[in-house]
Parts: sequence; structure tokens; C-alpha cells
Amino acid sequence: MRSEELDYVLPPELIAQRPAERRDDSCLLVYERGSGAVRHRRFADLPEEIGGALVVVNDTRVVPARISLERPKGEVLLLEPVGEDGLWEGLARPTRRLRAGRRYGPVELIEHLGEGLWRLRLEGEPAGETPLPPYITEPLEDPARYQTVYAREAGSAAAPTAGLHFTEELLAALDVERVTLHVGLDTFRPVTVAELAQHRLHGERYSVEGEAWARIRSAQRVLAVGTTTVRVLESLARGAPLAGRTELFVTPGFEFRRVDALLTNFHLPRTTLLALVMAFAGIDETRELYRLAIAERYRFYSFGDAMLIL
Repeated sequence: MRSEELDYVLPPELIAQRPAERRDDSCLLVYERGSGAVRHRRFADLPEEIGGALVVVNDTRVVPARISLERPKGEVLLLEPVGEDGLWEGLARPTRRLRAGRRYGPVELIEHLGEGLWRLRLEGEPAGETPLPPYITEPLEDPARYQTVYAREAGSAAAPTAGLHFTEELLAALDVERVTLHVGLDTFRPVTVAELAQHRLHGERYSVEGEAWARIRSAQRVLAVGTTTVRVLESLARGAPLAGRTELFVTPGFEFRRVDALLTNFHLPRTTLLALVMAFAGIDETRELYRLAIAERYRFYSFGDAMLIL
């Protein structure tokens, strides 16, 4: 697959700058793969659409990972801890003006790993700001809106955004199971190579309780909430251990062994997230769904609306 197949044109005004006033009041585009039927619903209607499917969510929690630098003016985005004594990997900018062995506020840069990625040492616990994506230019009044209501295990540099639509009341109406994948570089790094197969994954940490996997494995039908959940479930379905790192790269032609339905937001062009959706729904079908969403003025990206693929 050529990376240019992941391109599309989005009017800037459709990039959601703030979440819906009520989480489950966002729009939900429903697509049935078998019949090709499309429905326009509200997210609160989700239980009516999925029947008795087991809903699997990613309960990772976003850490306050964005640390501002004063001299030179810039920032560090913590990605994941990599050992004892405060060692982390993170993105730092402006990389050309930063030096290994120097301390910048609470951060000591140890080694540049390439493409703005550094091994670093953090003094104390992460105490930066909520790491909102760069396309969100308005301040977030309530940082809790960039966490799912079921967030539990701290460790992510970005939210698993398909889950941001759930309320406690909606969850209570569903049969829910949890997995954990800590969102890191793989989830939001754009594809910059010409052929998708040349894109290198960094790997992300995950863990699943044995009882949870037993329920998921034996469920008659499974709805994965978000692309991160898909990667965990499909890794385990291929014999991966209950905890570790996954470098599973889901692209068109992929055989899904455990995910029967997918709930996802609308993703940026040239991302592995969009490639995963195309693998599940079909390349041309996904393109048409995105064209329809734009025509119907759906809101895109992290604080935007959702799509349910059955």
C-alpha cells in the first residue's frame, strides 16, 4: 500500500477544538460492512447498535507528560519509562539546539536516539501539562476531558480517544472488559515513507489480566473501543503473552481473529491508525465514509465524533 492512499483533504473548521458538552452527545456514524448500510446516530445510542457484544476498552491513563523548556524555548514530551532511576524516552524540541548531558529544568538529556527521540532522566514524577495534540490550539478548561472515565493505569502520552465519548451511565448499560495499552510514539507518529510497509513501529507496552482475556477469547462477539484495543486483542489472538510490547502493524489485508466490530474516532491522514481502519472496513469503503463524514460536517480527531464499524 502506498502511503499517499492514506491522504484526504479535511476542511480546518472540522478539527474539533473542544469536546462535546456531554461526552455521549457526540455524533456516531454507523457502518455495516455486510450490507453497506450507513446510519447517523448519537453516541448515546451505542447500546442499541451493538446488541450483546462484549465491549473491550483500553483503561490507560494519560500522564502530565508535556514539560516546557525555558532555554532554549521548547518542550519535552515524555513517552514511556524505560528503567529505574527516572529513565524515560521522550520527544524533545528544538532537537538541534539541545545537547546530551545537559539539564533542562527537571529533565537531563542523556542520548539522542534520532528523529527527535531522546533517552532522558526525569527528576521526580511527571508534573507537566496535559499533552494535547498540536492541532488543538484552544486551551482545555478541564484536563479530565482528555481522560476516559474508566482511565486507571497511568502511562500514556496521548488518550485512547475513542473512549472519550463514554459516560459512567453508558458504561453501566454495556458488558465491558478492560485491557491496557500505554499510548506512545507508534500511535501518533505520521507515516513519512512512500510505501506503508517501510514504516517502522517503535512498539507500545500492554497488559491484560488472565480472567479478562478468558472472557474476551470466549465471547461470541467483541467490540474493540479504539485502535489501541485492536492491537492488544489481535496480538493476544496470535499467541502473544498477557503482558509485554506489541509491534503489531495492522494494514489492509490483515486477518482479524478476535475483533468483530470497531469503535473509532476519525483519524489524521498518513497515520497507521487510518491504515488500521482501512484494514477493518476496506480502503475504498473507508475513503467513502470519510467523504460522507466531511459532507455531513462530523467533527474530526481527538475531541471529534466517532464511527462504529459493524
